[in-house]
Amino acid sequence: MEVLGIDIGGTGIKAALVDIKTGELVSERFRVPTPQPATPEAVINTVADVIQHFSWEGFVGCGFPAAIKNETVMTASNIDKSWIGLNAGKKIGKKIGCKTHLINDVDAAGVAEMHYGAGKDAKGTTIIVAVGTGIGTALFTDEHILVNSELGHIELNGIAAEKYVSKAVRKKTDMSWEEYGKRLNKYFNKLEFYFWPDLFIMGGGASKNFHKYSNQFDFKTKMVTAEMQNNAGIIGAAYSAYSEFNK
Repeated sequence: MEVLGIDIGGTGIKAALVDIKTGELVSERFRVPTPQPATPEAVINTVADVIQHFSWEGFVGCGFPAAIKNETVMTASNIDKSWIGLNAGKKIGKKIGCKTHLINDVDAAGVAEMHYGAGKDAKGTTIIVAVGTGIGTALFTDEHILVNSELGHIELNGIAAEKYVSKAVRKKTDMSWEEYGKRLNKYFNKLEFYFWPDLFIMGGGASKNFHKYSNQFDFKTKMVTAEMQNNAGIIGAAYSAYSEFNK
């Protein structure tokens, strides 16, 4: 079965058709800029254009940069504040005429890793950490997700962890890889202390240089790098919609 996955980001909206059985894209990936300001009307109209591009009438999964509860947007970071409190799943679905399911964007990427990537068949507790401009997390127990985890906001050295160890912080301060590894080590040790996971999956832009700083790590939990790369949000959103509408 194929499902259309859409990854709505602060700068771009990406979409493709996904084979749910294999997790592979079965169409070319289509990308358009996220409208600015990213108001509900502007973004929903852009999503409608994406649907039209694919001439799609089936299920749609949307990865969205916010905490999502029962299809309703609870937070807004890289989108307009007017999204907060809006049942975006219902609103988008009504506009495009398709059954639509929303999921937090990092949760979507996590779902892809757990079902098709580095976390496939993992048992126990897995924490996926995407380190980029900020820190996004996804938390799973035996492949079941605890949605909307915000572990990038755990306090570290008196501030939110993502303001201390993100890829953006390293670039801004021209931090050495050794120092960066030590900071990340503090963060993962704290996660280990709170959750005692069985597996860490490291994703995001910082994971591309994993070999440059991982020698600073001394936590006990096994760590691997993410496998799904830039298509993870699309694939996970599609899988989540398929699961939601086939309960």
